Amino acid sequence: KNLNYFDAVFFMTTGELPMDDEQKAALISFVKDEGKGFLGAHNATDTFYQWPEYGDMIGGYFDGHPWMTFKAPIKVDDPNFPIVKHLPPGFEIVDEIYQTKQFAPDKVRVLMSLDTSKVDMKRQGVKYNSVPITWVKNYGKGRVFYCGLGHPPEVWARPDIQKLWIEAVKWSMGLIPGDPTPNPSK
Repeated sequence: KNLNYFDAVFFMTTGELPMDDEQKAALISFVKDEGKGFLGAHNATDTFYQWPEYGDMIGGYFDGHPWMTFKAPIKVDDPNFPIVKHLPPGFEIVDEIYQTKQFAPDKVRVLMSLDTSKVDMKRQGVKYNSVPITWVKNYGKGRVFYCGLGHPPEVWARPDIQKLWIEAVKWSMGLIPGDPTPNPSK
């Protein structure tokens, strides 16, 4: 098992990756049974549609980006959570914002979402009243982090987003606290 050398795995992937059933089972066991971390960025929810356990682990699947890339107003829903506590209550970022299908608010703790009071929610393709952007969850014994930001390279150059990812890696590995109890009202 090559995963024995790692404490967390990061996906920024699209499509049905070339992983066989044994490798898929090893990834699920790595997180769920061994208590390791899984982090997904942006298009990681646009991956493995034919593998329901992956969708359950990451928290849902890509379901369109009706606003395309735009200056997106983001609100921090859980400002005391260590991964996002350095961020202001709201900020703008030029990015491609995904909607998520099969999203279960009762299974995740939403850290950031699209500020829907500041965007056209009647735009063609908009399917949901809320658009979570970043969340954490337990998956078995493991910790899962997802952040939908990251389409344009400029997003990754922002110091505030770099810090978010550093803190997310630490959290996913259990190096810093942060209660992932779901907050379905967010």
